[in-house]
Amino acid sequence: MFRIKKLDILIVKQFGLLFFGTFFICQFVLMMQFLWRYVDELIGKGLSLEVMAQFFWYMGLMLMPQAFPLAILLSSLISYGNLGESSELTAIKSAGISLLQSMRSLIVIVTIIAGISFYFQEVIGPQAFISFRQLLISMQQKNPEVEIPEGIFYDGISGSNLYVQKKDLNTGMLYGIMIYRMNGGYDDAAVILADSGQMQTTQEKKHLLLTLYSGEWFENMRSQDVAGSANVPYRRETFANKRIVLDFDGGFNMQEAGWIASDARSKSMRMILHDLDSIREFNDSVGHQFYHEACALSFNVPSIDKKDSLKAVAEVKNNVVNFDSAYAKLSPEAKQRVMTTAVSEANTAVSDLQFKAEYSEALNYNDRFHMLEAINKVTLSLTCLIFFFIGAPLGAIIRKGGLGVPIIISVLVFIVFYLLDHSGTQMAKDDNWTVWFGKLLGTFVLTPIAVFFTYKANNDSVVFNIDLYKQLLYRMLGLRDKRHINSKEVIIEDPIYMADAYHLLRINQEIEQYSAEHQLLHLPNPIKVFFRPGDDQTIRRISDELEEVIEDLSNTRDRGVLTYLNRYPIVATHAHTRPFRRKWLNIITGLILPAGLFFYLRMCRFRLRLRKDLNSITHTNTLMVQRISETNPSIPVTLDELRKMPFIIELINNNK
Repeated sequence: MFRIKKLDILIVKQFGLLFFGTFFICQFVLMMQFLWRYVDELIGKGLSLEVMAQFFWYMGLMLMPQAFPLAILLSSLISYGNLGESSELTAIKSAGISLLQSMRSLIVIVTIIAGISFYFQEVIGPQAFISFRQLLISMQQKNPEVEIPEGIFYDGISGSNLYVQKKDLNTGMLYGIMIYRMNGGYDDAAVILADSGQMQTTQEKKHLLLTLYSGEWFENMRSQDVAGSANVPYRRETFANKRIVLDFDGGFNMQEAGWIASDARSKSMRMILHDLDSIREFNDSVGHQFYHEACALSFNVPSIDKKDSLKAVAEVKNNVVNFDSAYAKLSPEAKQRVMTTAVSEANTAVSDLQFKAEYSEALNYNDRFHMLEAINKVTLSLTCLIFFFIGAPLGAIIRKGGLGVPIIISVLVFIVFYLLDHSGTQMAKDDNWTVWFGKLLGTFVLTPIAVFFTYKANNDSVVFNIDLYKQLLYRMLGLRDKRHINSKEVIIEDPIYMADAYHLLRINQEIEQYSAEHQLLHLPNPIKVFFRPGDDQTIRRISDELEEVIEDLSNTRDRGVLTYLNRYPIVATHAHTRPFRRKWLNIITGLILPAGLFFYLRMCRFRLRLRKDLNSITHTNTLMVQRISETNPSIPVTLDELRKMPFIIELINNNK
């Protein structure tokens, strides 16, 4: 039975405060990013505070489901980062409480948040989208306030272009005015020039009253023009004071937008699944209609079948119908008519096919878009859980609280998810990928990552150990470090040079026997490599014995010996036999041809390197024994003479 404990209350309090704070931050960032898409269309429209408040309200309701996952990721990462940094997480684990047990209360809360996210997308989101789109269209269609700039033509007034050379902001006077009125089109354009003037908006904000001083009016009289005449009469008027009324709608009117209801984003899951049947049935009917039209002939023939096609092909093969000779007998006028008719019919057929292709693509796009929205309602809710199982384990692993490292990691994870989700959605919309694969791409990638981090954090495994991944990469690529043995400042026991010389010479003998038995230059049998167990115990024994000698000789004070020690290669004892130690991994690799070929060639490379390493070890052993004999003349340089030494005889007997 689930009982609330003090630990649950502690973790929930810490997570709750952080969640509310990070949620408003994420909501603000998403709203600002969304606002930049429409800022150019909304600026300078003279919108009231009430309209702008509605705009931001509906926008916030739409973006709340997207802010939930990012807020959960950031707050869970900071919460468990703070617990790890203050060693509280260590105390929790020392009390016998695992990481998953400490997360149980947050799992319940995050599940509730995921349900709230789905509720917003199912109930509140569609209504908010309809209201937002209707408000946005009305805002975009609203005429801007008259703010005449200086030195450029202003086209914000319907049917007119207005140029002002200079403005006086204190008196409201305009100087150097030029107006182009095109209510009757460019042929009936009127040009008005004035030295100065003033502009006022009528009380109902439907018209502009423009008072002009000392100017001229030029206007074409196209309506009085005689048909076919090249001369167009015009009217010229000089005035000292004139008033002009211009149409201008300065009010805000909510537009009718009933078509928005057909958008998939304005529908709930139940409505989308219901409408998908109707959409697919309509698409199928259109496809069948296009198919029947394609089967019909263009020469008023209703349709053709397989029998008619075979008959026509047989007639052409038997030269019963020769189109070239029939065309050659026509007169030039008839040939021209035939070619004109053929070109016209071909262009008509191409236009018809293009129209049908675009219409079919639009119908298929509507089908795919409805499916994407239906899947998105589920995946966006599941993302809350996925991000939690990424954030909380990561916080427990890195043990860094605050707003530094957690924000960087959260942004990186969110960017990866956004790129995968956006790219997959776009590819699915364009019908390059299937809808399910494109929309679930981000979920498929992040779910194993969440499972991996949760498993590692719960078992206190090392995840961000750079040396571990470096060694793994070196092993995969066949790279290795060189030895770096330096002289020790404090030496407790000197090396046993006689025993070390004996072991080095015996290693040379074993390497010689090994090289004679194993042909490392020959290609190995792939069946033995991938499908039969086995390991090279001889190389492992030689490597272990050599490492013991190197460890003992590292206590020397002789710099010459240290120089020779650094020449010894680090031997890979397994890579030349098979790719992996587990038999089932080798079998799977052998069955997959590209992977098997890669690892087979890699193993051949390791065999060549092992042969080179063995030659290097043999040569270095000989030099090392000679160096030991020079500094210790009592030590012989041959294996037979060493075996006669009392110390070596005792050593051999003890080993036996």
